[in-house]
Amino acid sequence: MKRSLIILALAVAAQPAIAADVKKGEQLAQQQCAACHGKDFVTAVDPTYPKLAGQYVDYLEKALRDYQTGARKNAIMAGLAKPLSRDDIRNLAAYLSSLPGPLNNEKR
Repeated sequence: MKRSLIILALAVAAQPAIAADVKKGEQLAQQQCAACHGKDFVTAVDPTYPKLAGQYVDYLEKALRDYQTGARKNAIMAGLAKPLSRDDIRNLAAYLSSLPGPLNNEKR
């Protein structure tokens, strides 16, 4: 039994991660996020809104999931995040993290 579990664990670990579709993420970001967070995702319409460009993938994914579940509170973001699929979130996070921004120290 123990041997079976080890083999199963190794098989799961060997599976390639599901790749995000950055192009789909870009389309979704332009449609859903750019109006408030800015076309460059650094220059938001309100300086209190977070800069999304260059943000960490796992942070973006968690934040969106938390808005979906209500663990993170913001009426606007909850409404935008609620209909997103797991793939939508993965794609958005991949696109936004790929952009030059303050966290990845790239100059615009």
